[in-house]
Amino acid sequence: MPTTTLRGITWNHSRGFVSVVATAQRFCEMHPQVEINWDKRSLQEFADAPIQDLAARYDLLVIDHPWAGYAAHSGVLMPLNEHLSAEFLGDQAANSVGQSHPSYIFDGSQCALAIDAATPVASYRPDLLARYGLRQPQTWDDLLELARAGRVIMPGIPIDTLMNFYMLCATQGEPLFVDDEWAASDAMCLDALQQLQELADLCPRDIFDWNPIAVYEALSRRDEYVYCPFAYGYSNYSRAGYSDKILVFDDMVEIGGQGRCQSTLGGTGLAISAACKAPQVARAYAMFSASPLIQRTIFFENGGQPGHRSAWLDDEVNRRSSNYFRNTLPALDRAYLRPRFPGYLHFQDHAGPPIREYLMGGGDARKLLDDLKKLFAEAKALY
Repeated sequence: MPTTTLRGITWNHSRGFVSVVATAQRFCEMHPQVEINWDKRSLQEFADAPIQDLAARYDLLVIDHPWAGYAAHSGVLMPLNEHLSAEFLGDQAANSVGQSHPSYIFDGSQCALAIDAATPVASYRPDLLARYGLRQPQTWDDLLELARAGRVIMPGIPIDTLMNFYMLCATQGEPLFVDDEWAASDAMCLDALQQLQELADLCPRDIFDWNPIAVYEALSRRDEYVYCPFAYGYSNYSRAGYSDKILVFDDMVEIGGQGRCQSTLGGTGLAISAACKAPQVARAYAMFSASPLIQRTIFFENGGQPGHRSAWLDDEVNRRSSNYFRNTLPALDRAYLRPRFPGYLHFQDHAGPPIREYLMGGGDARKLLDDLKKLFAEAKALY
């Protein structure tokens, strides 16, 4: 009979759930005295639910990095830098995919291990490009041309719309935030909003209810859409047997002579609650899950999207995912790291809806920008 039971909470997708259930199953087989049970929540709940409530109920939490500042401020998560070996953390840092590993460090506190890496990337149906005599876009103008033909979709829910706003500012030389302060000029922000609106106007209205998963379901199961210019990548859709038609993932288009799009880093990390009653066991499981061998085998083989760089470069991992990882690694390596200060999520939670409304119905872009700046000031003043 198990003598130690841990509870974990993750998000409801094969990438987020099956992968950690598989690593937990193997860990418990190796340690029969341990039982690890994982619960799951929706993708929207994953973005919105406060970690302080979850940390009171769960030992293990899969989180995203914007929580790092709040975690350091509140102390609700275990500071892993105080408990894991310098050798292990050094390997994690040296094999980070882009800024995935450091994204969980705030004020010197490491709140999670980057077991999963992601950023918006491009995807397409090669069979449909051939059928319709189309080519994969390489520039923003190419993208608009393909969108005018009715062949382009992208996620348009608030959070993805906001991340794409960040992307266009960062790509064109004015990241929205520098040192946790508003940095982009009004002219840049207004141009980015106009660019997003122009593209959104050429896409079906359905996109405003679609997250990346819904986009990939439509792209892989229907034949009218052939290309998505940027959505948080899901390597599952590049693997045989997962979806009706395999998607090929690649780097994004170039815009205005500024190089290819610099999208906004995502991914997830494995954190341990500061209230965990079996911290030594939890740390052992976390290191097992984040280790290079497990990342490129059990974790990947069960739907995970690894955070360890060795998996992204692995020949077998790429063979089984239509070269998803090698194709998109340049985008991960240059991805933009959004703010993580303690009050930042107030801005993220409230800035997306008005941008989405603007893209759907137009309006006063200047007033929208002023409202976004006020929201940011409120977020800065929270702690």
